[in-house]
Amino acid sequence: MGSKVGRYSGYLRPLTFVVDWTILITFAYYFNFETEQWFYFSIFSVFSWIILSLKTDYYEVYRFTKTLRIISLSVTQFVVFTLVVFFYFKVFNLNEYSTPEIFDYLGRIFLLIFLFKLGTYLFLKKYRSVFGKNYRRTVIIGDTLKSNQLKDFFVANPEFGYKFMKQFSVEDINKQNLQLQKCFDYIIQEDIDEIYCSTSDLEDESINEIIDFADNNLKVLKFLPDNRDIYAKRLKIDYYGYLPILSLRTIPIEEPINLYLKRVFDIIVSSLVIAGILSWLTPILAILIKVESKGPVFFKQKRNGLDYKEFYCFKFRSMKPNPEADIHQVRKNDVRITKIGKFLRKTSIDELPQFFNVFLGEMSVVGPRPHMVSHTHMYAERIDKFMVRHFVKPGITGLAQVSGFRGEVETDHDIISRVKFDIFYLENWSILLDAKIIFLTILNAVKGDRKAY
Repeated sequence: MGSKVGRYSGYLRPLTFVVDWTILITFAYYFNFETEQWFYFSIFSVFSWIILSLKTDYYEVYRFTKTLRIISLSVTQFVVFTLVVFFYFKVFNLNEYSTPEIFDYLGRIFLLIFLFKLGTYLFLKKYRSVFGKNYRRTVIIGDTLKSNQLKDFFVANPEFGYKFMKQFSVEDINKQNLQLQKCFDYIIQEDIDEIYCSTSDLEDESINEIIDFADNNLKVLKFLPDNRDIYAKRLKIDYYGYLPILSLRTIPIEEPINLYLKRVFDIIVSSLVIAGILSWLTPILAILIKVESKGPVFFKQKRNGLDYKEFYCFKFRSMKPNPEADIHQVRKNDVRITKIGKFLRKTSIDELPQFFNVFLGEMSVVGPRPHMVSHTHMYAERIDKFMVRHFVKPGITGLAQVSGFRGEVETDHDIISRVKFDIFYLENWSILLDAKIIFLTILNAVKGDRKAY
């Protein structure tokens, strides 16, 4: 058995734990607690932080992790920890401490912890690229398109800390075990840390040999999924007893803590919009809409939402009442649109009543845009994977809309692209992504979107 090598950052994560916990304990003095109360609060904070970090994967950061992922993890951890701290002050009736004081304390510790986390990550990337340290020596077994792309990635991105050593062609490996043994000898002699293996180039017998070798010599073995498209997807593995089961896709929003966070966010935002904007804007728009044309102020239309269930989606009426409203989507220069309606649609103000749908739990602020029921049935039969978007609540705005695919569906390319963005959203959801989409939506509303008509 060979010695375990390449674990150069073995003390980094424990150090991160200690620094974070030290910050939590030290800043507990901010409240001038009595010694006993300081002790209880410190213990509560540290244990809460540990439990939350296990749930949010806060410390699951690797050399290949993206900076955006670190920010997303931090935001999630901090939001939930904020709720936990306020819970503590409420349960123990610590009413002498005001809300601004608690937020000030939280802001200080969050800033320090986040700066240390991000600073460490960026320092290591610079350290690897400049000094060539903290790296892992790698070999690739296989000569395919993806294995060559991986080699190019290792060479072009030294900041990730992977030092590419050699690529083995396996044309004869399946037939000549001697060639495979030469590969093993090289891995031992050069103290290789990680082996990347192309699954399409090798037979099962050779793959099993490589697995046995890696296990017996404590080498990290990873596979390139270049012979089955399904393995290129973000699969989730669960165990039924000892039997591994792969799920086709993971949906982060389905996690209980994420569902809670998103719902709380939706309630807060929708309440602010309803109370702060719709409360005074609705009477003004009601007069303008009524003056120009007869009919209701609000337009409601059946849409398909979560799990394909139908609900009534609310909008300010922007068209003259017509029998085609539930059949034909709005087109450019549509004669059905009123003068005030044109303004409402151009600025997206007509969508504001959907915050009532959000408050009621039928929609979310961010999510795939719902279509008319008639169009949903049509696209479900014609567009591959269209139904996947119904795994989550529909939204007032979405990733597809801020990526140039809002409004009228002119060609199949429009709806296919919209579905791709919607699936990416539900598979990669985070609070940070929601915030980014909301920011881009507001920016587009101010600038004006060419498809807002």
